[in-house]
Amino acid sequence: MFNHPFSGKRRSRGFTLIEIMVVVVIIGVLGALIVPKLMGRTDEARVTAAKQDIATLMQALKLYRLDNQRYPATEQGLRALIERPVSGPSANNWKVGGYIEKLPKDPWGNPYQMLSPGVKGEIDVFSYGADGQPGGTGNDADIGSWD
Repeated sequence: MFNHPFSGKRRSRGFTLIEIMVVVVIIGVLGALIVPKLMGRTDEARVTAAKQDIATLMQALKLYRLDNQRYPATEQGLRALIERPVSGPSANNWKVGGYIEKLPKDPWGNPYQMLSPGVKGEIDVFSYGADGQPGGTGNDADIGSWD
């Protein structure tokens, strides 16, 4: 007599529609609870990244000042950290290779700004925030070396 391989055993047929629906509902509920919390963190992360970049630029500017006895002028800008200035105040002891590898852009894709002398300090390095315009509140607020 021939025995069928599945005789006496229950065949597994996969998940039922109800089981799949329950899993989808659970994933939806978890997504509804977690996604709003993560979305608010994106803006916080960008502000934190901008503050870190500004701190790095400030350290490079301090090294520039140690070598050249002054900060670069506003007209020379942050570019003086990667290329020897050819105009404005001389940089006779400019470090070959520069003070940073490349100029970062702020987390919103805009260049960082510099004022020398600064309005809020000896030198100001700042980002205009999400809107790319001076002033603003919330995510559009300026983030600077004075923070």
